[in-house]
Amino acid sequence: MDAPLDGQVPDFHAVIPAGGAGTRLWPLSRSGHPKFLLDLTGSGRTLLQATVDRLVPLTGPDRVLVVTGARHAAAVGAQLPEVAGGAGPERVLAEPSPRDSMAAIGLAAAVLLERHGEDVVLGSFAADHVIHGTEEFARAVREGVVAARAGHVVTIGIAATGPSTAFGYVRAGDPLGLEGAPSVRAAAGFTEKPDEETAAAYLATGDYRWNAGMFIVRARVLLDHLAAQLPALHDGLRTIAAAWDGPEREATLSAVWPGLTKIAIDHAIAEPVAAAGGVAVVPGDFGWDDVGDFASLGTLLAGEGGAGGTLGDDASVLRVGAADALVVRSGGRTVTVVGVPGAVVVDTPDAVLVTTREHAQEVKAAVDGWRARGRDELL
Repeated sequence: MDAPLDGQVPDFHAVIPAGGAGTRLWPLSRSGHPKFLLDLTGSGRTLLQATVDRLVPLTGPDRVLVVTGARHAAAVGAQLPEVAGGAGPERVLAEPSPRDSMAAIGLAAAVLLERHGEDVVLGSFAADHVIHGTEEFARAVREGVVAARAGHVVTIGIAATGPSTAFGYVRAGDPLGLEGAPSVRAAAGFTEKPDEETAAAYLATGDYRWNAGMFIVRARVLLDHLAAQLPALHDGLRTIAAAWDGPEREATLSAVWPGLTKIAIDHAIAEPVAAAGGVAVVPGDFGWDDVGDFASLGTLLAGEGGAGGTLGDDASVLRVGAADALVVRSGGRTVTVVGVPGAVVVDTPDAVLVTTREHAQEVKAAVDGWRARGRDELL
């Protein structure tokens, strides 16, 4: 019997880690107002709101949990009144400081286990990804939940559009033969950002997919794996979660959170558990983009027409001999690009960036440069 094709999934909760500063999208994305709080597609919905929009049909708004930094909690709540303003325990968990994805997702898992018991399944989906094809996304999630209930840590493997060196890869092994999840296979291992030749060889086998960092797992299974791999981190998160909904939360956070191990979930759980045969991969044949830099944003905004793409009022942008120039206009000025193919111009009220798509990955160096000059107000 295949997984149900519609309706909410019982005992399934969506966890949305909303962190990071998006430094390669500076000056549009800043540490105080990062990319997940921005509308980067021109849809009228921010990346965070769009993430919730595609998850609510699977969970309902009362089973969405957002984990974010304390400085962003108010903005997250304002953007998501259906999540933050609902009845019952709070659903925006504010981290005192960033401790990477394992602490964020582990905290959510521990809080969910405290609140809902042993049967709860969580799916972790980053707040700053763009996805096209919500029906296929929902299909992958539903199959992933089936595999998670069978005890697996499940990742969604994205169909690669080319041998990208910007993403990690997951290799799919044998089918697991799970009733209700016919496409789920064992995960044979992960590889972090290979060179282009290696990535092309991977894709030629048909067994490799991009690792987008989407994980579906029973909360108890995740925490048991964490206890085996990093017991101190597990114990700290369980201590915090036990106090989260009571009067001792702040005191417990102050005492425990700063000492938690800072590590990504891929390194803490996915890689070692996959080596032991405990990870499964479900294919995700939907459009996916992590909008990691302005080259990616330009491709996203250009669509099938292949033009440069504009974020902001296109009537105030003129391209001459630069049809593929990307212009991000939020500073109110008219922008003209003449004879600079592949240009990227980002105009904000207090900062202007001029680069090219070819150098989009180097924008982080500009952030580092202004920080070195003590211009933290720009960051």
